[in-house]
Amino acid sequence: MAYFANVDQIQYEGATSKSPIAFKYYNPQEIIGGKTMEEILRFSVAYWHTFTADGSDPFGVGTTIRPWNHLTGMDLAKARVEAAFEFFEKINSPFFCFHDVDIAPEGRTLKETNENLDVIVNMLKEYMKTSKTKLLWNTANMFTHPRFTHGAATSCNADVFAYSAAKVKKGLEVAQELGAENYVFWGGREGYETLLNTDMRLEQDNLARFFHMAVDYAKEIGFDGQFLIEPKPKEPTKHQYDFDVATSLAFLQKYDLQDYFKFNIEANHATLAGHTFEHELRVARINGMLGSVDANQGDPLLGWDTDEFPTDLYSTTLAMYEILKNGGLGKGGLNFDAKVRRGSFVPDDLFHAHIAGMDSFAIGLKVANQLIADKVLDDFISDRYSSYTYGIGLEIVEGKTNFRQLEEYALNLSELKNQSGRTERIKALINQYLLETLSLSKKINA
Repeated sequence: MAYFANVDQIQYEGATSKSPIAFKYYNPQEIIGGKTMEEILRFSVAYWHTFTADGSDPFGVGTTIRPWNHLTGMDLAKARVEAAFEFFEKINSPFFCFHDVDIAPEGRTLKETNENLDVIVNMLKEYMKTSKTKLLWNTANMFTHPRFTHGAATSCNADVFAYSAAKVKKGLEVAQELGAENYVFWGGREGYETLLNTDMRLEQDNLARFFHMAVDYAKEIGFDGQFLIEPKPKEPTKHQYDFDVATSLAFLQKYDLQDYFKFNIEANHATLAGHTFEHELRVARINGMLGSVDANQGDPLLGWDTDEFPTDLYSTTLAMYEILKNGGLGKGGLNFDAKVRRGSFVPDDLFHAHIAGMDSFAIGLKVANQLIADKVLDDFISDRYSSYTYGIGLEIVEGKTNFRQLEEYALNLSELKNQSGRTERIKALINQYLLETLSLSKKINA
């Protein structure tokens, strides 16, 4: 059965194309900085938002119209696999991601749940034999079911800790079987609602114990994928222990886990933490911890995780700047952890949304690559911090001075002179590069 019969494989038609169902800027084989766009961007489709979500929200039931809506149970799960690989082929996605319960329904027992999972994993494996689409990462959903009310690895109930360990054990086995390049941990319930009934030290110690067990089991079964933590400050929990990159990095360092984990950074989570997307990417990058990205955007007027498809070109440019400065994402990728709006409920909207996101990051890639090639930001930054390349500044950097010597130096200063940060000039230059890139793309395709 064809689930998207009225949509052909999406083609790159260029910036002058008027087709609503074609790439305008994402050309998978276009060379940027020595690599193809496809190799650099490593796009991924999120199974949960694309094939499982029904458009419901806290105020209303689902709205999505999908060809598989009439099915239930394992029949529904199998139909979604068929639809997924049709979608992957038509959108030309090199990767996909999923939670365990996205692909297979939970059973009455853990044993039955695992049996359901085995059936669908075998089905995925068969489809992947003839598909270019590979598994970027998988993870265990340990936040939806009522058993995770008080958390998973941080639960006050040891039985829940054990159940969670069993789920991740199975998840790692699935990752190994399907050749996942990463495995993600997102602690939506790993935190607290109030400190009045919380043993924070025990919870964080237990979370670290859980991660060490995961590392040990991955080694035992030979899984060599990258472990990723996805920071988020809140929602659904009032306060999550993986609040942001800096907080999570401190946690990893405290518990000697920093050599086994990197970060999967989501744009909307950065917004909720009071940061920009590029801030979180920068903190991860300069600490050698940037692993992968959940590509979406939030609404600054709303205080929750809206998971919109990324269309802000300024944001995608600054994100790609950090990614290119990182030397790429290695085993990671750009996963569209994004959902169509509740009012965008027909199947075609899934294609429009992914095209918009892929084109937006393609533009960001082109602009960021040119900014780096022309050393636009590098030159500003080098000039701004030039006082640390000679004299007393160089002595500070090289650790060849101390407070007494610095005091003596400062007492002999007659005047302190600062230079302008040129913030507005830099922003104007980024706008200029953006507009020139868009204009050039149209000329090339005219």
